[in-house]
Amino acid sequence: MPSATQYGKQIVAKTPEVAGGILRRVVDFGIDGGATFPGARQVAVRKLGDRLEREAAVDAIIAQHVRMASVQGFVTSVGGLVTLAVGLPANIVGMAALGVRMVAAVAHLRGYDVDDQRVRSALTLAMVGEAEVRRLVSAGKLPTGPLAVATAPVYDPELEARISERVMGVLAGRLGGKRLAVVAVRRVPLVGGGVGAAVDGWVTYGLGSYAKREFVARQQIEGR
Repeated sequence: MPSATQYGKQIVAKTPEVAGGILRRVVDFGIDGGATFPGARQVAVRKLGDRLEREAAVDAIIAQHVRMASVQGFVTSVGGLVTLAVGLPANIVGMAALGVRMVAAVAHLRGYDVDDQRVRSALTLAMVGEAEVRRLVSAGKLPTGPLAVATAPVYDPELEARISERVMGVLAGRLGGKRLAVVAVRRVPLVGGGVGAAVDGWVTYGLGSYAKREFVARQQIEGR
């Protein structure tokens, strides 16, 4: 059985353009929303409509998405080994859509234009989390982190393609890693569901905390 890293590389190496296209659709859906899935700006406006200050709204959005990720993780993890091939890919896509919406809502509240392609590239990169971003930059696979991408002087389509390829590889690797990590406990369906809920909630919380640190208020940047 291939390792998580090998699993991710196999998927991206076979169809990099297709994989990048899928990722862009997930990112656009997470930011713009759909018929039954409010977009990032709508989520942000609703929290402000609850008479919350902007930073309180940021915290409320993160808490909301942690709860949603836990429920989503539980639902797609229940079912034992029978649903492994179907439920887990759906879980990864669902987590990605929730994650990018959460990060985009935080960025929107901090003054970033989520329609700007530079910002969308930054949001895509942020999906992998702080530790993975640091690893990619340290390894020379990407030149910089999300904040610098979002505030770059011009949009760089070549950089966006590199980001999409790397992010898709990481997400695919997580799919392989989760297969290896939970395959044993999922022999008992309800136990597997509990593990999925806990892991997805924790990952989402970490991503939200990273978004708060990375996407500082635009006023702070412009005032330097």
